[in-house]
Amino acid sequence: MSNKPPKSQKILVVEDNQVNLELFMDLLDVGGYECLHTTKGEEAVDIAKREMPDLILLDIQLPGVDGLTVGKILKSQAETKNIKVIALTAYAMKGDKEMFLEEGFDGYIPKPVKMKEFLDAVEEYLRS
Repeated sequence: MSNKPPKSQKILVVEDNQVNLELFMDLLDVGGYECLHTTKGEEAVDIAKREMPDLILLDIQLPGVDGLTVGKILKSQAETKNIKVIALTAYAMKGDKEMFLEEGFDGYIPKPVKMKEFLDAVEEYLRS
């Protein structure tokens, strides 16, 4: 018998680093979330339209189409504009959070992540 809460909210993780992707997926699984993932920005938009996740955790430094572009595309399209998109990034300098919010992201989580702070942030973004 598992003590995990029932999976009710769907989260799309867009991350090209395999170690980070596995970490985020494991943490979200522990948190009881249904997880989708891709390593490519191009696929993120298609998955978001098809699956309509409650939240998208979007790495900024992706090969091909970068996360900043993916975020703008998601926020510009009628089907996906209301999905919460969170920048999940190693850009953690002063002013970076504000820059991502100005670019239309709904939030910001700096890497490297700590388990409790990561899950608390995800929960907070899903509630807001």
